[in-house]
Amino acid sequence: MSNWRHKVLRNLSSIQRASYSTTSSRTNKLKLDDLRKLRPMILKRIENRAKDYPVKEIVPVAEDILIARKNLISNVTALLKVFPVLTCKFCSEVFVGKEGHLIETCRSYIRRGNNRLHEWVPGSINDILAPVESYHLHNISQGVIRHQQRFDYDRVPAILELCCQAGAIHPEEILQYSKIHDNPQISDEDVRSLPAGDLKYVGANALMAWEKLRAGVKKLLLVYPSKVCKRCKEVHVGPSGHKARLCGVFKYESWHGTHYWEKAGVNDLVPEKVVWHRRPQDPMVLLNDGRNHYGHAPAIVRLCSHAGAIVPVKYARKMKPQGLSFPFSSYSVSNHET
Repeated sequence: MSNWRHKVLRNLSSIQRASYSTTSSRTNKLKLDDLRKLRPMILKRIENRAKDYPVKEIVPVAEDILIARKNLISNVTALLKVFPVLTCKFCSEVFVGKEGHLIETCRSYIRRGNNRLHEWVPGSINDILAPVESYHLHNISQGVIRHQQRFDYDRVPAILELCCQAGAIHPEEILQYSKIHDNPQISDEDVRSLPAGDLKYVGANALMAWEKLRAGVKKLLLVYPSKVCKRCKEVHVGPSGHKARLCGVFKYESWHGTHYWEKAGVNDLVPEKVVWHRRPQDPMVLLNDGRNHYGHAPAIVRLCSHAGAIVPVKYARKMKPQGLSFPFSSYSVSNHET
């Protein structure tokens, strides 16, 4: 009886599997047929949607973003002539000051070790204002960029591409605009001869331009869609992401293929480079033992505070201006130096 029951159950399961496979294949075919019928309607809708762009009411916002970006780059370039910025040789750690800290947070894959001391080298403006680039689209309704077409399109700053789609820059002039305004010519003698009051004014203007830039980008993202990869933080300004298989091109990353796109935010186009903030009650060189007591701040905010600019209240929670400092002694400092 048991063998007979097993045979019956096997036949029933095989019949159910066959029926399920046939029904699933039929539903898939119906879905494909529906998509083929809807494809011309979807393409036509995309072409018609491009006629509504650029939105005339948003063009002044994009123009204000370009002005704020120009002022920000010129003011930060002037501040870097006076106040030194250091960056790690092996990782992306940045420190605003003459001497780097002794906090063991270097996690570079080149050194094949975690929690090591940083090796400091002179930094640049790209360490304060992290560059974010994207593909330059000819128009908002063009087709998706394929992997074979990745070298046919120019790479431009993502903010300029966003303002270009908003109508503030002509698509054919975006490369020339980037070359002219991204490299301001400021001499060292003119900046170092400025008094402390003028440096404070430069820092305040840079911080004001930073806030205007982020506020304007936040408004544009409500109208013009942008995408960011969840894994590698690649940014694409447009209704849909590209299909260039560049996600995980490094050996230490496990994935390698298409991007995993999601909606982009302000921090994706204008990232905050967070650095350690040394307060007056902290030691001259930040130690690893007091890493839980020290504050943090965006690099641009830290640089402007060096110039004497008043920092907005919203950054006080991370900067911990009235927080306790770690008790240190000359013995602990000598141990870290050895």
